[in-house]
Amino acid sequence: MTVTFLGTGTSQGVPVIACDCPVCTSPDRKDNRLRSSVMVELEGRNIVIDTGPDFRYQMLRQHVNRLDAVLFTHSHKDHVAGLDDVRAFNRQQGGAVDIYGSKDVHEALQREFYYAFSAKRYPGVPMLKLHEINSDPFRLFGHQVIPIEVMHYMMPVLGFRIGDFTYITDAKTVDDRQIEKINGSKVLVVNALQREAHISHFTLDEAVAFAQRIGAERTYFTHISHRLGLHAEVERELPHGMHLAYDGLQLTAS
Repeated sequence: MTVTFLGTGTSQGVPVIACDCPVCTSPDRKDNRLRSSVMVELEGRNIVIDTGPDFRYQMLRQHVNRLDAVLFTHSHKDHVAGLDDVRAFNRQQGGAVDIYGSKDVHEALQREFYYAFSAKRYPGVPMLKLHEINSDPFRLFGHQVIPIEVMHYMMPVLGFRIGDFTYITDAKTVDDRQIEKINGSKVLVVNALQREAHISHFTLDEAVAFAQRIGAERTYFTHISHRLGLHAEVERELPHGMHLAYDGLQLTAS
């Protein structure tokens, strides 16, 4: 299994106009963070987790020419807004893309991209095959996917475990039953928004404590706000085996 970080940033705390802050002006490409998403390659199949507003550019930047499935963590705009751009893969592959998400996610997609689900579909609109999931494991291209329910303040969000790889974003609390699903992971990806307390996201200290509880061989922090600071400086502070992820980072897992 190969995992590519398509984006490691967040809309939280990111300037929407030109800014002279250290992160915006950093010459280090690891400080250039698009909205959080990863692509998991399984035996020639490409699975993307979340299609945020930067989805089109992320796929172009990584030279991705095939998309087999999308898994959604939740329905917030910074995780779903780019779904329309799967239409290019529809045309190239000659069929719909499989979309996996909770009932709430599907309802949000049907509102946001109503034209893709209309009885009278306009030629060229996205072709999406919806698969409703919950907290139960399911099979995808011959592999078991284990959904992990975490809380984003009061909103349930799904993380995913595939083999020894676990991906969690937008978490603030994780109960013991879900921890049991994560235990034994060799590679853990989890959100670390900023240093200051936040109502719905792990801070860096909370993410480190969570990673220490899981005890994975390698942990990567994602969903990083500009407020967290420069990649190189934060990286030096992290415990052994823990790293800040960055856009374009590739890693292998089993």
